[in-house]
Amino acid sequence: MATYRIGEAAELLGVSVDTVRRWVDSGRLVAVRDGNGHRSIAGADLAAFARAPADEPGPGARRSSARNRLRGIVTAIARDSVMAQVDLQAGPFRVVSLMSREAVEDLGLEVGSVAVAVIKSTTVVVERGDDR
Repeated sequence: MATYRIGEAAELLGVSVDTVRRWVDSGRLVAVRDGNGHRSIAGADLAAFARAPADEPGPGARRSSARNRLRGIVTAIARDSVMAQVDLQAGPFRVVSLMSREAVEDLGLEVGSVAVAVIKSTTVVVERGDDR
């Protein structure tokens, strides 16, 4: 079974090492100490912890078949007379959406506003994240 050190868990969750340590210290996230005293988190436990917030719809959540939602901040908008490109930074992820200029205006999107990228695709490529 895969295990992750505190720093690796923090990187995967998109939070600081101190945040993961606080979660472990408070009992929200289970970690065990190895022979050298370093804390490690079982991969299955980390996956369950990461998934928990996504399983609980927030206030005002809409029912949808799209399951991939990334909340972030709008970092750039490039528009012409018909189309617009909206850049969203969601944690460590940059999401770029092409939409009509009218949609940007209807949503009231501007640089600095919070938005949610809802992603539904018929093809999703998953690559292994380590060198194994």
